[in-house]
Amino acid sequence: MNDLPKDPAMLLSVVNTNLRDFYSGLDEFCAAKDTDREELVGRLAVIGYKYDKETNQFK
Repeated sequence: MNDLPKDPAMLLSVVNTNLRDFYSGLDEFCAAKDTDREELVGRLAVIGYKYDKETNQFK
């Protein structure tokens, strides 16, 4: 997660914007950003968000 924000709230914003605008799913996003999916999901879970495949966003 080299180029992604460290702050969880900023990370949420960046990830959801990217998912909405550029990627069809979380796996595609993680592959493009060379990011560990479990680490990303864990960092956003800390602030109460989890990935919703249906809407392709963290809620």
